[in-house]
Amino acid sequence: MTDHERSDRLLLAGLPEQPELIGVLYERHAPSVFRFLSRRAGPAAAEDLLSEVFVAALSARGRVVAHDSGSALPWLYGIAANVLRHHFRDSRAGGAASHDAGMDWDAVEDRLDAQARRGELRAALSVLSTAERDLLLLVAWEGLTPAEAASTVGISQVAARSRLHRARMRAARALQSVAGPFPDYPFVANQENLT
Repeated sequence: MTDHERSDRLLLAGLPEQPELIGVLYERHAPSVFRFLSRRAGPAAAEDLLSEVFVAALSARGRVVAHDSGSALPWLYGIAANVLRHHFRDSRAGGAASHDAGMDWDAVEDRLDAQARRGELRAALSVLSTAERDLLLLVAWEGLTPAEAASTVGISQVAARSRLHRARMRAARALQSVAGPFPDYPFVANQENLT
């Protein structure tokens, strides 16, 4: 079996003794990690930050534990979140902070079908805490399961499911308050559950 045929679980298990396996993980997951970074920091910053994520992953290879799903993405997204925190902290120290640090609203706009929905989505996400928003976006945008997202942000699966439910409910109520009856957004709770 070649390195490219190995599962993520096997690659992560071999990474401490074979650091060159980070290249296979890069080839496999760099596009997803780039999208994760780009939606939060913008495409230009994401290009630089992507390399930092994989350098940090290489440094942390001795401490990696595969998620139950076997995917390396929860581990990589966790590292990417740390890289983003450092990036935004450094940006604030340099005076370049913005009110929405950590959220690339242009990426949000691109995800929506129409410009008019941008305000609705922004209103829904703005009522969420940073922790709720991060978890919701890991599931809705990055395609992680709630269990994988829990691992990424370092909380229990039960806490993740509870936080995700609260986030969906709060986002749905915010959407309802700004848009009235609204189309089905994929990240919010079933509309019948809002009453």
